[in-house]
Amino acid sequence: MFTRYHRILSVPGAVRFSGSALVARLPIAMDTIGIVLLVTGVGHSYGLAGALSAAYLVSAAVLAIPQARLIDRLGQTPVLTTAAVVFAVAMTSFMVVVQSGGPVWAAYLCVMVAGAAFPQVGSCVRARWSHVLEERADVDTAYALESAIDEIVFMSGPILVTVLATAWHPIAGLGSAIVTGTTGTLFFAAQRSTAPVPHPRPRGTRLARIPLRAMAPVCVVGLALGALFGAAEVSTVAFSVSRDREDLAGLLLALWAAGSMIAGVITGIVHWRVGPATRLRWGALAMAFAMAPLSLIGSMWVMGAWLFVAGFAIAPTMVATLSLVEQTVPHSRLTEGMAIVETALVAGVAPGAALAGRIIDSHGASTAYLVSLVSGVVAALVALTLRDPDVSPERDRVARPEGA
Repeated sequence: MFTRYHRILSVPGAVRFSGSALVARLPIAMDTIGIVLLVTGVGHSYGLAGALSAAYLVSAAVLAIPQARLIDRLGQTPVLTTAAVVFAVAMTSFMVVVQSGGPVWAAYLCVMVAGAAFPQVGSCVRARWSHVLEERADVDTAYALESAIDEIVFMSGPILVTVLATAWHPIAGLGSAIVTGTTGTLFFAAQRSTAPVPHPRPRGTRLARIPLRAMAPVCVVGLALGALFGAAEVSTVAFSVSRDREDLAGLLLALWAAGSMIAGVITGIVHWRVGPATRLRWGALAMAFAMAPLSLIGSMWVMGAWLFVAGFAIAPTMVATLSLVEQTVPHSRLTEGMAIVETALVAGVAPGAALAGRIIDSHGASTAYLVSLVSGVVAALVALTLRDPDVSPERDRVARPEGA
Protein backbone atom coordinates (compact mmCIF):
# COMPACT_ATOMS: atom_id res chain seq x y z
CA MET A 1 0.00 0.00 0.00
CA PHE A 2 2.84 2.37 0.83
CA THR A 3 5.24 1.15 -1.84
CA ARG A 4 5.18 4.57 -3.54
CA TYR A 5 6.41 6.25 -0.36
CA HIS A 6 9.03 3.55 0.13
CA ARG A 7 10.24 4.11 -3.43
CA ILE A 8 10.69 7.86 -3.16
CA LEU A 9 12.20 7.70 0.33
CA SER A 10 14.69 5.09 -0.93
CA VAL A 11 16.25 7.71 -3.18
CA PRO A 12 19.71 8.50 -1.71
CA GLY A 13 19.48 11.52 0.58
CA ALA A 14 15.68 11.82 0.39
CA VAL A 15 14.97 11.05 4.04
CA ARG A 16 17.65 13.50 5.16
CA PHE A 17 16.53 16.46 3.07
CA SER A 18 12.80 15.90 3.67
CA GLY A 19 13.32 15.43 7.41
CA SER A 20 15.50 18.51 7.75
CA ALA A 21 12.97 20.51 5.72
CA LEU A 22 10.28 19.49 8.22
CA VAL A 23 12.33 20.94 11.09
CA ALA A 24 13.21 24.03 9.05
CA ARG A 25 9.53 24.76 8.38
CA LEU A 26 8.40 24.65 12.02
CA PRO A 27 8.79 28.46 12.41
CA ILE A 28 6.05 28.94 9.79
CA ALA A 29 3.56 27.84 12.44
CA MET A 30 5.48 29.25 15.41
CA ASP A 31 6.80 32.74 14.59
CA THR A 32 3.64 34.84 14.58
CA ILE A 33 2.28 33.21 17.74
CA GLY A 34 5.72 33.45 19.34
CA ILE A 35 5.92 37.17 18.56
CA VAL A 36 2.53 37.80 20.16
CA LEU A 37 3.34 35.72 23.26
CA LEU A 38 6.73 37.41 23.72
CA VAL A 39 5.50 40.98 23.23
CA THR A 40 2.47 40.57 25.50
CA GLY A 41 4.43 38.44 27.96
CA VAL A 42 6.79 41.33 28.77
CA GLY A 43 3.91 43.73 29.30
CA HIS A 44 3.20 45.31 25.91
CA SER A 45 -0.26 45.58 24.35
CA TYR A 46 -1.91 43.08 22.06
CA GLY A 47 -2.21 45.91 19.53
CA LEU A 48 1.56 46.27 19.31
CA ALA A 49 1.99 42.50 19.25
CA GLY A 50 -0.45 42.14 16.37
CA ALA A 51 1.17 44.99 14.44
CA LEU A 52 4.64 43.48 14.81
CA SER A 53 3.33 40.08 13.77
CA ALA A 54 1.67 41.63 10.71
CA ALA A 55 4.87 43.48 9.79
CA TYR A 56 6.75 40.18 9.93
CA LEU A 57 4.24 38.44 7.66
CA VAL A 58 4.09 41.27 5.12
CA SER A 59 7.87 41.46 4.91
CA ALA A 60 8.10 37.68 4.45
CA ALA A 61 5.48 37.71 1.69
CA VAL A 62 7.07 40.60 -0.23
CA LEU A 63 10.57 39.10 -0.25
CA ALA A 64 9.66 35.42 -0.76
CA ILE A 65 9.59 35.59 -4.55
CA PRO A 66 12.89 37.54 -4.99
CA GLN A 67 14.59 35.07 -2.64
CA ALA A 68 13.21 32.12 -4.65
CA ARG A 69 14.50 33.71 -7.88
CA LEU A 70 17.97 34.01 -6.32
CA ILE A 71 17.80 30.36 -5.28
CA ASP A 72 17.07 29.30 -8.87
CA ARG A 73 19.97 31.38 -10.17
CA LEU A 74 22.62 30.85 -7.48
CA GLY A 75 21.61 27.54 -5.95
CA GLN A 76 19.92 26.48 -2.72
CA THR A 77 23.05 26.15 -0.58
CA PRO A 78 24.44 29.72 -0.65
CA VAL A 79 21.08 31.52 -0.58
CA LEU A 80 19.44 29.41 2.12
CA THR A 81 22.58 29.50 4.29
CA THR A 82 22.74 33.28 4.10
CA ALA A 83 19.00 33.64 4.69
CA ALA A 84 19.12 31.35 7.73
CA VAL A 85 21.95 33.31 9.34
CA VAL A 86 20.29 36.69 8.70
CA PHE A 87 16.95 35.34 9.98
CA ALA A 88 18.56 34.04 13.19
CA VAL A 89 20.48 37.26 13.88
CA ALA A 90 17.48 39.52 13.15
CA MET A 91 14.99 37.49 15.18
CA THR A 92 17.42 37.17 18.09
CA SER A 93 17.97 40.94 17.98
CA PHE A 94 14.19 41.39 18.02
CA MET A 95 13.93 39.31 21.19
CA VAL A 96 16.71 41.31 22.84
CA VAL A 97 15.06 44.63 21.91
CA VAL A 98 11.64 43.56 23.23
CA GLN A 99 12.99 41.90 26.37
CA SER A 100 15.18 44.89 27.25
CA GLY A 101 12.47 47.48 26.61
CA GLY A 102 14.19 48.93 23.54
CA PRO A 103 12.59 51.39 21.11
CA VAL A 104 9.57 50.25 19.12
CA TRP A 105 11.14 51.28 15.80
CA ALA A 106 14.03 48.90 16.48
CA ALA A 107 11.60 46.07 17.14
CA TYR A 108 9.86 46.77 13.83
CA LEU A 109 13.17 46.92 11.97
CA CYS A 110 14.42 43.63 13.39
CA VAL A 111 11.18 41.74 12.83
CA MET A 112 10.85 42.98 9.25
CA VAL A 113 14.44 41.96 8.43
CA ALA A 114 13.71 38.54 9.95
CA GLY A 115 10.59 38.19 7.83
CA ALA A 116 12.41 39.27 4.68
CA ALA A 117 15.14 36.69 5.28
CA PHE A 118 12.87 33.79 6.25
CA PRO A 119 14.27 30.82 4.27
CA GLN A 120 11.96 29.52 1.55
CA VAL A 121 12.49 25.87 2.42
CA GLY A 122 8.94 24.83 1.49
CA SER A 123 9.47 25.79 -2.15
CA CYS A 124 13.02 24.41 -2.13
CA VAL A 125 12.14 20.95 -0.84
CA ARG A 126 9.53 20.51 -3.58
CA ALA A 127 11.99 21.72 -6.22
CA ARG A 128 14.50 19.23 -4.83
CA TRP A 129 12.01 16.36 -5.12
CA SER A 130 11.35 17.40 -8.71
CA HIS A 131 15.10 17.25 -9.34
CA VAL A 132 15.84 13.81 -7.84
CA LEU A 133 12.76 11.94 -9.12
CA GLU A 134 12.28 10.80 -12.70
CA GLU A 135 8.66 9.64 -12.93
CA ARG A 136 5.88 12.19 -12.70
CA ALA A 137 3.76 9.89 -10.50
CA ASP A 138 6.62 9.82 -7.98
CA VAL A 139 6.73 13.62 -7.94
CA ASP A 140 3.02 13.69 -7.07
CA THR A 141 3.68 11.22 -4.25
CA ALA A 142 6.53 13.40 -2.95
CA TYR A 143 4.33 16.50 -3.03
CA ALA A 144 1.63 14.57 -1.15
CA LEU A 145 4.22 13.64 1.48
CA GLU A 146 5.28 17.27 1.87
CA SER A 147 1.64 18.34 2.13
CA ALA A 148 1.14 15.87 4.99
CA ILE A 149 4.31 17.22 6.61
CA ASP A 150 2.94 20.75 6.29
CA GLU A 151 -0.08 19.67 8.34
CA ILE A 152 2.18 18.10 10.97
CA VAL A 153 4.00 21.45 11.17
CA PHE A 154 0.76 23.41 11.59
CA MET A 155 -0.55 21.00 14.22
CA SER A 156 2.62 20.74 16.31
CA GLY A 157 4.17 24.21 15.90
CA PRO A 158 1.51 26.28 17.73
CA ILE A 159 1.34 23.74 20.57
CA LEU A 160 5.13 23.73 21.01
CA VAL A 161 5.54 27.51 20.99
CA THR A 162 2.56 28.08 23.31
CA VAL A 163 3.67 25.51 25.89
CA LEU A 164 7.23 26.83 25.98
CA ALA A 165 6.17 30.49 26.16
CA THR A 166 3.51 30.02 28.85
CA ALA A 167 4.95 27.21 30.97
CA TRP A 168 8.60 28.28 30.89
CA HIS A 169 9.32 31.84 29.68
CA PRO A 170 7.87 34.18 27.00
CA ILE A 171 11.20 34.18 25.19
CA ALA A 172 11.36 30.38 25.01
CA GLY A 173 8.64 30.00 22.40
CA LEU A 174 10.17 32.31 19.82
CA GLY A 175 13.63 31.10 20.75
CA SER A 176 12.68 27.52 19.89
CA ALA A 177 11.41 28.72 16.50
CA ILE A 178 14.78 30.34 15.80
CA VAL A 179 16.69 27.20 16.80
CA THR A 180 14.56 24.78 14.80
CA GLY A 181 14.31 27.01 11.73
CA THR A 182 18.00 27.87 11.57
CA THR A 183 19.30 24.39 12.39
CA GLY A 184 16.91 22.67 9.98
CA THR A 185 17.67 25.12 7.16
CA LEU A 186 21.44 24.89 7.55
CA PHE A 187 21.31 21.09 7.56
CA PHE A 188 19.01 21.11 4.52
CA ALA A 189 21.22 23.58 2.64
CA ALA A 190 24.36 21.57 3.40
CA GLN A 191 23.06 18.58 1.42
CA ARG A 192 24.49 19.57 -1.94
CA SER A 193 24.26 16.17 -3.64
CA THR A 194 20.47 16.31 -3.98
CA ALA A 195 20.16 20.03 -4.68
CA PRO A 196 18.92 21.19 -8.10
CA VAL A 197 21.54 22.58 -10.44
CA PRO A 198 21.63 26.41 -10.38
CA HIS A 199 20.57 28.24 -13.53
CA PRO A 200 22.68 31.40 -13.68
CA ARG A 201 21.61 33.90 -16.34
CA PRO A 202 24.45 34.72 -18.74
CA ARG A 203 24.95 38.41 -19.37
CA GLY A 204 22.86 39.70 -22.24
CA THR A 205 20.28 36.90 -22.03
CA ARG A 206 16.74 36.90 -20.68
CA LEU A 207 15.22 34.69 -18.04
CA ALA A 208 13.04 31.85 -19.28
CA ARG A 209 9.51 33.22 -19.19
CA ILE A 210 6.92 32.10 -16.68
CA PRO A 211 3.67 31.67 -18.66
CA LEU A 212 1.48 34.31 -17.03
CA ARG A 213 -1.65 33.22 -18.88
CA ALA A 214 -1.40 29.81 -17.22
CA MET A 215 -0.11 30.99 -13.83
CA ALA A 216 -2.46 33.94 -13.25
CA PRO A 217 -5.60 31.85 -12.61
CA VAL A 218 -3.61 29.49 -10.38
CA CYS A 219 -2.57 32.49 -8.28
CA VAL A 220 -6.18 33.71 -8.08
CA VAL A 221 -7.20 30.25 -6.87
CA GLY A 222 -4.42 30.48 -4.29
CA LEU A 223 -5.62 33.90 -3.09
CA ALA A 224 -9.18 32.63 -2.75
CA LEU A 225 -8.11 29.51 -0.87
CA GLY A 226 -5.94 31.63 1.42
CA ALA A 227 -8.98 33.78 2.21
CA LEU A 228 -10.95 30.60 2.88
CA PHE A 229 -8.33 29.39 5.36
CA GLY A 230 -7.96 32.73 7.11
CA ALA A 231 -11.71 33.24 7.49
CA ALA A 232 -12.33 29.67 8.65
CA GLU A 233 -9.63 29.83 11.33
CA VAL A 234 -10.91 33.10 12.81
CA SER A 235 -14.52 31.95 12.58
CA THR A 236 -13.71 28.66 14.30
CA VAL A 237 -12.03 30.40 17.22
CA ALA A 238 -15.00 32.79 17.53
CA PHE A 239 -17.43 29.86 17.26
CA SER A 240 -15.72 28.16 20.20
CA VAL A 241 -15.77 31.35 22.26
CA SER A 242 -19.47 31.89 21.53
CA ARG A 243 -20.16 28.42 22.97
CA ASP A 244 -18.00 29.15 26.04
CA ARG A 245 -15.56 26.47 24.93
CA GLU A 246 -12.62 28.53 23.79
CA ASP A 247 -10.41 25.76 25.17
CA LEU A 248 -11.58 23.55 22.28
CA ALA A 249 -10.71 26.01 19.47
CA GLY A 250 -7.28 24.46 19.01
CA LEU A 251 -8.79 20.98 18.92
CA LEU A 252 -11.26 21.97 16.19
CA LEU A 253 -8.48 23.39 14.04
CA ALA A 254 -6.31 20.35 14.76
CA LEU A 255 -9.11 18.07 13.54
CA TRP A 256 -9.30 20.11 10.32
CA ALA A 257 -5.55 19.74 9.84
CA ALA A 258 -5.67 16.03 10.74
CA GLY A 259 -8.20 15.36 7.99
CA SER A 260 -5.91 17.11 5.52
CA MET A 261 -2.88 15.15 6.71
CA ILE A 262 -4.63 11.81 6.24
CA ALA A 263 -5.88 12.87 2.81
CA GLY A 264 -2.35 13.92 1.89
CA VAL A 265 -1.00 10.48 2.71
CA ILE A 266 -3.79 8.84 0.69
CA THR A 267 -3.16 11.19 -2.24
CA GLY A 268 0.40 9.95 -2.49
CA ILE A 269 -0.75 6.34 -2.83
CA VAL A 270 -3.22 6.95 -5.66
CA HIS A 271 -2.08 6.52 -9.25
CA TRP A 272 -3.72 9.53 -10.89
CA ARG A 273 -4.99 9.07 -14.44
CA VAL A 274 -6.08 12.71 -14.72
CA GLY A 275 -3.89 15.78 -14.83
CA PRO A 276 -3.30 18.28 -12.00
CA ALA A 277 -5.63 20.94 -13.43
CA THR A 278 -8.51 18.46 -13.43
CA ARG A 279 -7.69 17.44 -9.86
CA LEU A 280 -7.46 21.10 -8.83
CA ARG A 281 -10.90 21.79 -10.30
CA TRP A 282 -12.44 18.93 -8.33
CA GLY A 283 -10.48 19.85 -5.21
CA ALA A 284 -11.62 23.47 -5.27
CA LEU A 285 -15.23 22.35 -5.75
CA ALA A 286 -14.85 19.97 -2.80
CA MET A 287 -13.47 22.74 -0.60
CA ALA A 288 -16.37 25.04 -1.49
CA PHE A 289 -18.83 22.23 -0.73
CA ALA A 290 -17.09 21.54 2.59
CA MET A 291 -17.61 25.17 3.70
CA ALA A 292 -21.33 25.21 2.86
CA PRO A 293 -22.77 23.67 6.08
CA LEU A 294 -20.50 25.44 8.59
CA SER A 295 -22.75 28.45 9.12
CA LEU A 296 -25.65 26.10 9.97
CA ILE A 297 -23.84 23.99 12.60
CA GLY A 298 -24.52 24.79 16.25
CA SER A 299 -22.91 21.86 18.08
CA MET A 300 -19.21 21.77 18.99
CA TRP A 301 -19.04 18.04 18.38
CA VAL A 302 -20.78 18.22 15.03
CA MET A 303 -18.47 21.07 14.06
CA GLY A 304 -15.42 19.01 15.00
CA ALA A 305 -16.63 16.00 13.02
CA TRP A 306 -17.44 18.09 9.94
CA LEU A 307 -14.15 20.00 10.05
CA PHE A 308 -12.31 16.68 10.15
CA VAL A 309 -14.19 15.54 7.05
CA ALA A 310 -13.75 18.95 5.38
CA GLY A 311 -10.00 18.69 5.91
CA PHE A 312 -9.86 15.81 3.43
CA ALA A 313 -10.28 18.32 0.60
CA ILE A 314 -7.26 20.44 1.52
CA ALA A 315 -4.16 18.35 0.85
CA PRO A 316 -5.29 16.89 -2.51
CA THR A 317 -6.09 20.42 -3.69
CA MET A 318 -2.71 21.77 -2.57
CA VAL A 319 -0.86 18.84 -4.14
CA ALA A 320 -2.69 19.37 -7.44
CA THR A 321 -1.90 23.09 -7.34
CA LEU A 322 1.83 22.60 -6.87
CA SER A 323 1.94 19.74 -9.39
CA LEU A 324 0.32 22.04 -11.92
CA VAL A 325 2.94 24.70 -11.22
CA GLU A 326 5.71 22.12 -11.55
CA GLN A 327 4.44 21.11 -14.98
CA THR A 328 3.83 24.70 -16.14
CA VAL A 329 6.87 26.82 -15.25
CA PRO A 330 10.36 26.32 -16.75
CA HIS A 331 12.61 24.25 -14.50
CA SER A 332 15.14 27.07 -14.35
CA ARG A 333 12.51 29.07 -12.38
CA LEU A 334 10.73 26.26 -10.55
CA THR A 335 11.47 27.49 -7.02
CA GLU A 336 10.25 30.95 -7.99
CA GLY A 337 7.06 29.48 -9.48
CA MET A 338 6.38 27.56 -6.26
CA ALA A 339 7.01 30.69 -4.20
CA ILE A 340 4.63 32.77 -6.33
CA VAL A 341 1.71 30.45 -5.64
CA GLU A 342 2.57 30.00 -1.96
CA THR A 343 2.81 33.80 -1.60
CA ALA A 344 -0.60 34.18 -3.22
CA LEU A 345 -1.99 31.69 -0.71
CA VAL A 346 -0.47 33.55 2.24
CA ALA A 347 -1.60 36.91 0.83
CA GLY A 348 -5.20 35.74 0.88
CA VAL A 349 -5.17 34.76 4.55
CA ALA A 350 -5.09 38.29 6.00
CA PRO A 351 -8.06 39.79 4.09
CA GLY A 352 -10.09 36.64 4.67
CA ALA A 353 -9.42 36.76 8.39
CA ALA A 354 -10.05 40.52 8.56
CA LEU A 355 -13.38 40.31 6.74
CA ALA A 356 -14.48 37.38 8.89
CA GLY A 357 -13.53 39.36 11.98
CA ARG A 358 -15.72 42.29 10.93
CA ILE A 359 -18.67 39.98 10.32
CA ILE A 360 -18.12 38.22 13.66
CA ASP A 361 -18.36 41.58 15.45
CA SER A 362 -21.62 42.49 13.73
CA HIS A 363 -23.38 39.18 12.98
CA GLY A 364 -21.64 36.40 14.90
CA ALA A 365 -19.28 33.53 14.20
CA SER A 366 -21.65 31.31 12.25
CA THR A 367 -22.39 34.02 9.68
CA ALA A 368 -18.65 34.65 9.27
CA TYR A 369 -18.23 31.15 7.83
CA LEU A 370 -19.97 32.50 4.72
CA VAL A 371 -16.71 34.30 3.90
CA SER A 372 -15.05 30.90 3.57
CA LEU A 373 -17.94 29.63 1.47
CA VAL A 374 -17.79 32.58 -0.94
CA SER A 375 -13.99 32.26 -1.15
CA GLY A 376 -14.34 28.57 -1.96
CA VAL A 377 -16.88 29.29 -4.67
CA VAL A 378 -14.55 31.90 -6.22
CA ALA A 379 -11.67 29.39 -6.16
CA ALA A 380 -13.86 26.73 -7.79
CA LEU A 381 -15.11 29.06 -10.53
CA VAL A 382 -11.61 30.22 -11.43
CA ALA A 383 -10.30 26.64 -11.29
CA LEU A 384 -12.83 25.69 -13.95
CA THR A 385 -10.82 27.79 -16.44
CA LEU A 386 -7.63 25.77 -15.88
CA ARG A 387 -6.35 23.26 -18.40
CA ASP A 388 -3.78 20.50 -18.00
CA PRO A 389 -0.41 21.26 -19.63
CA ASP A 390 0.64 19.12 -22.56
CA VAL A 391 3.44 17.01 -21.06
CA SER A 392 4.59 13.42 -21.42
CA PRO A 393 4.15 10.92 -18.56
CA GLU A 394 7.91 10.59 -18.14
CA ARG A 395 9.97 13.54 -17.00
CA ASP A 396 12.70 14.65 -19.40
CA ARG A 397 14.74 17.50 -18.01
CA VAL A 398 17.16 17.50 -20.93
CA ALA A 399 14.61 17.83 -23.70
CA ARG A 400 12.22 20.08 -21.86
CA PRO A 401 12.28 23.55 -23.44
CA GLU A 402 13.09 26.44 -21.13
CA GLY A 403 9.97 28.38 -21.95
CA ALA A 404 7.52 25.48 -21.71
